[in-house]
Amino acid sequence: MKYTRPNWNTSVLITIDTQNDFTLPSAPAEIQGTSEVLPNMKRALEAYRAQGLPIIHVIRLYKEDGSNVDLCRRETIEKGTKIAVPDSNGAELVRELRSASYAALDANLLLSGGFQSVEEREWVMYKPRWGAFYQTELQAFLQERGIDTIVFTGCNFPNCPRTSMYEASERDFRVVMVADTMSQVYEKGIQEMSNIGVHVCGLNEVLDALGRV
Repeated sequence: MKYTRPNWNTSVLITIDTQNDFTLPSAPAEIQGTSEVLPNMKRALEAYRAQGLPIIHVIRLYKEDGSNVDLCRRETIEKGTKIAVPDSNGAELVRELRSASYAALDANLLLSGGFQSVEEREWVMYKPRWGAFYQTELQAFLQERGIDTIVFTGCNFPNCPRTSMYEASERDFRVVMVADTMSQVYEKGIQEMSNIGVHVCGLNEVLDALGRV
């Protein structure tokens, strides 16, 4: 516990892939259960905004030629399926997560590795594969700001959230999984996260902790 207990006052809230094409009913790559956890995600975001703590929305963008797409999906994109296309509505964050100053995503900036500011202390970043740290500047971005605890929410636990939590753990960040703000969570996965020192909790614990910051 000494080395894995969350430091809420030096934490960042991360949302993973909660974009229209992965979230909305009947979207081309809808992940079941994501729309259902949106109210909890929104409450977590509102709490972080109220405390002035940092937030990062991590997203995917798939170029229509498939050139930046992982191998397991590349053929599908090459054949014409359009998912999270840069500068499309499908690639945008769902409305429930947008800040008051949110503007359309800058695909060129994001694809080049930049962090797009969408509110004070709130950014969007692009990841090219499952994990949020793979070929990105996320680790340096967080360390420069004195952040040692990462609180994860978002879309499709078995893929991008789980990979990102493993990556965060191996970089010696304190890791929090807010289970009821994440889609496709299952009991074995919760056990696996706990086994590597991830602090698995529910939204109410996060809200209570932030209330004491």
